[in-house]
Amino acid sequence: MNNEAARALLRTMLDAAIAAAMPGTCVPAALPAPPKGRTIVVGAGKASAAMAAAFEKAWPDQAEGLIVTRYGHGVPCERIEIVEAAHPVPDDAGTKAAARMLEMVKGLTQDDLVIALISGGGSALLSLPAARITVEEKRTVNRLLLASGAPIGEMNCVRKHLSAIKGGRLAAAAFPARIVSLVISDVPGDDLAAVASGPTVADPTTFAEARAIIAKYNLEVPASVARHLEKAADETPKPGSPRLARCENILIASPQKSLEAAAAVAKANGIAPLILGDAIEGEAREVGYVMAGIAKQARRFGQPVKPPCVLISGGETTVTVRGQGAGGRNVEYLMGLALKLGGEPGIYAIAADTDGIDGAREVAGAFAGPTTLIRARAKGIDPWKSLAENDGHTFFGSLGDHIVTGPTLTNVNDFRAILVTA
Repeated sequence: MNNEAARALLRTMLDAAIAAAMPGTCVPAALPAPPKGRTIVVGAGKASAAMAAAFEKAWPDQAEGLIVTRYGHGVPCERIEIVEAAHPVPDDAGTKAAARMLEMVKGLTQDDLVIALISGGGSALLSLPAARITVEEKRTVNRLLLASGAPIGEMNCVRKHLSAIKGGRLAAAAFPARIVSLVISDVPGDDLAAVASGPTVADPTTFAEARAIIAKYNLEVPASVARHLEKAADETPKPGSPRLARCENILIASPQKSLEAAAAVAKANGIAPLILGDAIEGEAREVGYVMAGIAKQARRFGQPVKPPCVLISGGETTVTVRGQGAGGRNVEYLMGLALKLGGEPGIYAIAADTDGIDGAREVAGAFAGPTTLIRARAKGIDPWKSLAENDGHTFFGSLGDHIVTGPTLTNVNDFRAILVTA
């Protein structure tokens, strides 16, 4: 298989992974029957506007509501208001939308139904801070967390305890109405309490854990944030809380389902797929180093699977930004992979975020192959220096190897595949 054929197959696998998580497919099948009373639709995330559009198309009754999504991810709706806001660092648009959403679900009755459409990215978009914390102070904490290398679970623990709406608080505010939350997971292990910081899910984490995370990464948070966490006056609703008794959370799309869709494409093309895991975490470059070792073992010894084969994985790695680059976990992973492969023939790779955005760049990810390092050095680019600067986007952009999908309107985290052809 030549370079062009390998790239085409890998891109087709990525497209299949994204298609498996599209709201138009996933939302209608999970909708409940209409209630006796009102139907209120709320939600947040990169896929939430597309989820709202799918809801409107399938819902036979009256409905109203408010959704907040990332700038550029809006989808026109007739009955549900769509608000766009900033991600990954919150802005005032998200804060105002979250406050309105919280008020919208208050005062409902047992005859009313709240449909919550939740997807990845909702943590930053539902940026309503707790009392006596300003939006700018919460932005500061968010920036510190993003640069710290903390995994998403730890980031969300802190976010929940600085929020007036996350960690089950949205669902608690809607009680005694029935709440059906449809969730597209972008987190390792599909922990629904972690997707968008779980606004409709009981929160097992505590203020003490949030304080420990701040200390672990030695984050210099604003004084008001430190006081709020220390006071611990308003704990999030815990499992078994009566305020969440009428709330049902349904997983409608997940990383595993998308990996299986990509594996089916490989199998149909005579390539043996091996899913290594849907919840792989760690420093992006180091995950790349490990995957390079597995790919070499497959090519040289036929273990853990004989070529032609493709090693598929998902999850969410992290990048601890120490250089001057923009980070981007998929491009950093690919740089680590390419450097450890060292131009090994017959091995090609793709890594991309299924939402179409790798880090803060409007690029989904990139391709890498046996000639990646040679072509870079021919252009005067030092790959190791680029990695040290966390500058994978510039590196792959200069080679024309970026993957640009635009906003996909879904989000099941990262997709990675290594094709071993010989």
